[in-house]
Amino acid sequence: MSEQQVKTTLLDVNVDVAGPADGPIVLLLHGWPDDATTWTNVAGHLNEAGFRTVTPELRGFGGTRFRSADTPRTGNSGILAHDAIDLMDALGVETFMVAGHDWGSNAAEAMAVGWPGRVTRMAMLSTPSRLGGMPTPPFPQCQRQWYHWFQATKRGQDAVRADPKGFGRIMWDNWSPPGWYEDATFEAVAASWENPDFVDVTLHSYQARWDEAEPDPRSAELEAKVKATKTLSTPTLYIQGAVDGVNPPEASKGVPAKFTGPFAFITLDGVGHFAPREAPDAVAAALIRHFQSATGNEGSVDA
Repeated sequence: MSEQQVKTTLLDVNVDVAGPADGPIVLLLHGWPDDATTWTNVAGHLNEAGFRTVTPELRGFGGTRFRSADTPRTGNSGILAHDAIDLMDALGVETFMVAGHDWGSNAAEAMAVGWPGRVTRMAMLSTPSRLGGMPTPPFPQCQRQWYHWFQATKRGQDAVRADPKGFGRIMWDNWSPPGWYEDATFEAVAASWENPDFVDVTLHSYQARWDEAEPDPRSAELEAKVKATKTLSTPTLYIQGAVDGVNPPEASKGVPAKFTGPFAFITLDGVGHFAPREAPDAVAAALIRHFQSATGNEGSVDA
């Protein structure tokens, strides 16, 4: 494994690159409230299977930093997709496969919409498709997504700024079965939220998805394209935790209809929202099956 910092258009990105130098490339995008280590065990399995993994820390997380004080501290899915493309450009990777969890799921989908010739296969974990836009969810899902609406209020924003670690821990305690994580793991992940831009990126991400904030101007065209796109033909795998406390199976019922190409839907029994951490062996096995279906070499990257 090679941990490095890569300069892109807007960011200095902390990224781990691992696996055979000539292996097919798999980009692994983490979610919130989490960090890149959510993929550690999964990436190990992928590397053993011959894949080259690229695992960055998203903007606002860990050691990734904005290069300019003038860059907006935004976090909508479209700008995360641009960040990922910028990273792959900087690494010299043209075509690749991508797996995204939570925020990473929708960033991966936005990449497939915006750069269909570059994303050859995709896996989405724990967070449903946003193709066609995001209608206001039914009341039970609104209740599960209380933290979205909380961040749209000034008092909510002030509370998150005052205690981002406590805010994140509520999600860890409620999105997956009791006892699923160890305190040491949570503390290590929460340290990545000490990034000076974590709260601004977080607040913007949740405000922008419900039109309480504008998307980053650089990504406005891509965001509009995702809303206008009803279906995708990109070969896609969707992984759902059977006991996900924020996006339960009922929230993902409409996902299969949005994909017209090869598509698989996997439900993991006893698994909550943090599937790569809770069930890395099962997640890795599913990803390997999905990505091994690709033909040819998906590019190379030096580390």
